[in-house]
Amino acid sequence: MTESTAARPAALQERSRRSQQGILDAGYALLEEGGVDALTVAAVAERAGMAVGSIYRRFGDKEGLLLAIQHAFTENLQAEIVERMSVERLRILRDPTVAIAEAVGAISDAFQSHEALLRVFLLLGTRHEEVRKEGSRVSVEGNRRFAEALRHAPIAHRDPAAALDFAFRLIYATIAHRVTHGEFLESDRPLPWSELRSHLQTAAISYLLSTPEGR
Repeated sequence: MTESTAARPAALQERSRRSQQGILDAGYALLEEGGVDALTVAAVAERAGMAVGSIYRRFGDKEGLLLAIQHAFTENLQAEIVERMSVERLRILRDPTVAIAEAVGAISDAFQSHEALLRVFLLLGTRHEEVRKEGSRVSVEGNRRFAEALRHAPIAHRDPAAALDFAFRLIYATIAHRVTHGEFLESDRPLPWSELRSHLQTAAISYLLSTPEGR
């Protein structure tokens, strides 16, 4: 194979990758702007500057397109969190209170940064089984990563794994609730993201590192 013929498949692959990313970016934008009703194959094709037929060939139909967009988004979101919440990074911090605060902050900051798109998928998951399954898969993986990142911390519970599991559930549920319902559902007192983040960090540190009464 000559150098020029070897280069052609690589160039085709790169164009295909760029086209794929263009479709995903168009889908993200439409979902953020108008929710799931705004996501049509025709709208994505127009936004991405592609033919409708090429999108059907790649994804099959709107359902396939939606699930592909969700999968790509959740994988990128998870990677963003893991980059800040890696075992190596948190271990370097040494102080367990700082490590726990950083882990909580990584989750909170990522959810805040992608609040609009997360809201679409979290709400859609209440009535769309495949969307719910994908969301659950990523959440369970996030739980595992959280526990792994903090396994070196001196968790003050008889069952550290159960304590870390509960802490993640508490953090995730609170932040997801904020994403889907905003800051005023339970109270007329504002709770900005920065304060929510700080309170969750304090709660997680206290729960994981303080010896429970009765031990």
